[in-house]
Amino acid sequence: MYTPNPNQSPTANRGWQRVFQRGKLTLGIMFPIEAFERDQPTMHNQVALAQFAEKSGFSSLGFRDVPLRDPNFGDVGQVFDPWAYLGYMAAQTTEIALLTASIILPLRHPIHIAKAAASIDQLSNGRLLLGIATGDRMVEFPAFNVDFESRGAMFREEVDLLKIYWSEFYPQISSSFGHLQHADVIPKPVASHVPLLVTGHSQQDLGWIARNADGWMSYPRSIEAQAQVVQRWRDTVEAELPGQYKPFTQSYFIDLADNPNEAPTPIHLGHRLGRNALLVHLRASKRIGVDHMIFNVKYGKRPAGEVLQELAEFVLPEFI
Repeated sequence: MYTPNPNQSPTANRGWQRVFQRGKLTLGIMFPIEAFERDQPTMHNQVALAQFAEKSGFSSLGFRDVPLRDPNFGDVGQVFDPWAYLGYMAAQTTEIALLTASIILPLRHPIHIAKAAASIDQLSNGRLLLGIATGDRMVEFPAFNVDFESRGAMFREEVDLLKIYWSEFYPQISSSFGHLQHADVIPKPVASHVPLLVTGHSQQDLGWIARNADGWMSYPRSIEAQAQVVQRWRDTVEAELPGQYKPFTQSYFIDLADNPNEAPTPIHLGHRLGRNALLVHLRASKRIGVDHMIFNVKYGKRPAGEVLQELAEFVLPEFI
């Protein structure tokens, strides 16, 4: 187990170093690594696919936090609890970053989040990147007795508490979540805190995200629109913290066609396209400053193993 170092920057983590390198675009893959038509995947063969992704040069494995099955939403993520699945996949891999996209802070107590995240961070030797969000599935909030309209304020408070639990020993805290006295939250993470990536705006302004997060995670857009979003992020970080590098991450749904020359056609939050058009899109994304892109193959027509094999042979070598 790593010895925690509260003075060490979270960017020293192995997961961060694999995923984020200034001026470089890296690629990840989201669980479930399979195409499926309804809301629930089979979750078959995921270990072998994850290990192939790691061996091929993917930088991250993405884990969803979907506590309840909402039939109106159409996607339950990887089905299994994210903390349990993170621990399971941490034991099946050695180098690839483990990235949550994203843990819903208002639905969980911050002590539970701090302990679970630091545990995964330690057990994986510093490979956890913690994507966090306020959540947008309204059916979940009354089930947890959480006020949907209060989720933004809860999110801010939990971010502050997580950093205290991770970096301080025996802190004395009174908050809306409870009173901590004469006890400590263990384990501590490898560094001062687990790297935090805020998803979307999470009810916050961009300046707050720049000051409090280690990076920003957003959604796919046209190259022209995304270029403006990335530039706005860079400008905000520079205004709030001059000279600091805080990366930009995005998701991207792909249906990789058999024909390598097939032109892109829109699908939900992404494109159906051949690998040559995908390469054009990735090069443009790198040019506008996207640091990390996480593929999701839910809407694919081909077996995920075939898609990963093609990406490994023809796409990944340019971005490793």
